[in-house]
Amino acid sequence: MGKNLPDIDSKKSYISWPVVALMDFVTVIGFDDIVYNFHNQGLGIVFTWIVMLFVFVVPYEMMVGHLGSTFDTEGGGVTSWVRATGGNVWGYICAWTVWVSSLPYIVDVANSTLISFGWLINGNSSMSDKMSNSMFALLTAVIFTIFIFIQHYLRNSLQILSIIGGGAMFIVTILYVIMTFVYLGKGNMPHTQPFTVKSFIPKFDMHYLSTFGLVIFAMNGSEFAAPYVTEMKDGKRDFPKAMWMLAIMTGFLTVLGSFALGVFFNAHHLPNDLKMNGSYYAFQYMGQEFGMGKFYLYLFAFTQAMYMMAQLAVLLDAGTRMFLSDTAKEYLPKGLTKTDKRGLPINGYWLTTGICTIIMVMSATLPNMNSIFNQLLNLNGIVSPYTTCFLFSSFILVRLHDDKFKSDFVYIKNKYLAILVGAWCFAITFGAATLGIFPTDEKPGTAAWTHVLSLNIIEPLLMIAIGIILPLIARYQRRKELN
Repeated sequence: MGKNLPDIDSKKSYISWPVVALMDFVTVIGFDDIVYNFHNQGLGIVFTWIVMLFVFVVPYEMMVGHLGSTFDTEGGGVTSWVRATGGNVWGYICAWTVWVSSLPYIVDVANSTLISFGWLINGNSSMSDKMSNSMFALLTAVIFTIFIFIQHYLRNSLQILSIIGGGAMFIVTILYVIMTFVYLGKGNMPHTQPFTVKSFIPKFDMHYLSTFGLVIFAMNGSEFAAPYVTEMKDGKRDFPKAMWMLAIMTGFLTVLGSFALGVFFNAHHLPNDLKMNGSYYAFQYMGQEFGMGKFYLYLFAFTQAMYMMAQLAVLLDAGTRMFLSDTAKEYLPKGLTKTDKRGLPINGYWLTTGICTIIMVMSATLPNMNSIFNQLLNLNGIVSPYTTCFLFSSFILVRLHDDKFKSDFVYIKNKYLAILVGAWCFAITFGAATLGIFPTDEKPGTAAWTHVLSLNIIEPLLMIAIGIILPLIARYQRRKELN
């Protein structure tokens, strides 16, 4: 057992489990995720969050804890887990799928970073009215380039940004919730009426089901911390602690945050651009209610900028590391596996930027910034849950062969109950992803609905096509070397 533990006396700097939890927190849930789903489901999202916390979030994050403890010497995260349980071919398929499915979200995060600076500079949402689609796409690409530079030249930038961004976002959300109860305590009425128990029960129809992918997308991502289990002093013991901390933070943020939004917004009459600017409106309204002008707005805009930059740093680094792990090397062109003197996959970062730019340009064919933002956001509710299915299949295989895959942390002692829970999470995730293909923000039968539906199909197919081309290039290179 002891031979797998790192040398504690060495000079290597380790990452503590609370830092891993914060690094993971910035990729899992944020105030924006609450706003997106509040826009889709209104007050009913509170019911959805509570149910999902117990039937999905806790099982999901404990499965990540179990797998991270089982494969505590692997640096590829879920890709390494799939390779260990399903072989090299499935390892590559998973590596590509996991990595490429994160790209629409990276584009979304880069867009959100740009929007946060717009609010910091202007103090309002005017940037989305004034900026052209082409300029929006160009500035998004510039943000990618800046972050590749930061990752390449600034040591420990990832941890620093995660601690500041993740910690600050959690604090301002707590502040928002506290101020909500202060507001209600003064005898003020919620802006949503009626505000009764019945108001929190969602309407179970096709619209509700088609928005479920975005709910799962908002709650998944904890496996992004898995590559850092090898950089912890005792990953087997400490990684599951990070997952518990993450589950508690997620539950607090989603349930109470959504409740607070129902107090300051009228859930029956929401702004059209709520998904893009709703978080800022939330803090702007709170400042107005308490007579503090734009203080809360600027506080949030600064926090959001830090949080989004932390997300971008973690996603660029962790996602690229997963993809370029030992799972994928024999299927990749040699240039992609090249690392700089600090071991960072610099060419992988550039490939990330290239594909993200293509996705951004395709989505820029939509009429305005709000439409672009919503489509890219909803695309995540399709590709991301499909990818999460690999995690559940790995957990099922690990528990089927628990004599072969030992873990210090065991989620659900009963083998067959554990497999059943894994299958349950797989089924609801796959179903939600499939239903997410249908547009949620456009009226069915309109040209806009058809346009978004076509992008929701074409963009994932493009990602799959590139994943097929790369191994073909690698095979060509190997044949050329042999000749």
